[in-house]
Amino acid sequence: MSAVNDTKFKVFLLTGIPGQEDIHPWISIPFCLMYVISIVGNSVILFIIKTDPSVHEPMYIFLSMLAITDLGISIVTIPTTLGIFWFNSREISLDACFAQLFFIHSLQCIESSMLLLMAFDRFLAIRDPLRYASILTLPRIAKMGLVCVLRGVAIILPLPLLLKRFRYCRANVLSHSYCVHQDVMKMACSDISINSIYGLFTTLLTVGLDSLVIFLSYMMILKTVLSIASTVEYVKALNTCVSHLCAVLLFYTPMIGLSVIHRFGKGSPPLLQILLGYIYLLVPPLMNPIVYSVKSKHLRARIIRVFIK
Repeated sequence: MSAVNDTKFKVFLLTGIPGQEDIHPWISIPFCLMYVISIVGNSVILFIIKTDPSVHEPMYIFLSMLAITDLGISIVTIPTTLGIFWFNSREISLDACFAQLFFIHSLQCIESSMLLLMAFDRFLAIRDPLRYASILTLPRIAKMGLVCVLRGVAIILPLPLLLKRFRYCRANVLSHSYCVHQDVMKMACSDISINSIYGLFTTLLTVGLDSLVIFLSYMMILKTVLSIASTVEYVKALNTCVSHLCAVLLFYTPMIGLSVIHRFGKGSPPLLQILLGYIYLLVPPLMNPIVYSVKSKHLRARIIRVFIK
């Protein structure tokens, strides 16, 4: 396979919302609001968890890891998305595109791992509350977080390295305002079977495996909760899982939908693909801090206290 230096195209062209270029500045307003809310919301949660000793509990530490991941996803996609809507800056070099897709996919993989850890946290809190704090100690949580990061980097790193070996001589217009592996590899005029197989492997190993284990965790949680005699305790136990369930649905539903469209939906409307792409990256970082702030009375009280001060 030829090196990148031999390719016909030296840049890719990103896509905003086709046919709506005249009103891109107006469309940028809700995008700016979403970015501001997601960055401020996740930053506030991080600030509270760091400065308030009363929330130095495993559940909130895992939440802070999720917030850091969501911040990373927002920061990685801001330059290209707002660059298109504000300045019609569509060009992105191949190396910059490969770097962006590496960070997007690795952060998505890390977020999937964080949701898995949070499911384990809820299972342990309900199944064995007396040993909960002694099992999930700070050093152990830090090691679990490090493993999630290393897992994401190790699994995703081969993707941009494989893409860099291809020749790109087909249409160089991407489907989104950011680079993702499924979209970029279709631009290659080399044999992409290895990338296609490895991309499917990474999806099954991360999203597929994590979502399956989360589902099994909730089956075991439900089994434990159903054995509780008191209705009050039954409802209270289930209520602690609502925020996490919302985060899981917000993350996996658009991701799985977009993966299915990229692989099998050749006849699907382009606008559907574009909208799902924005939902896939913008909605989880936007909604996670809102959901957790609304559902957690303890966290909500701390946030109100911060803003009142």
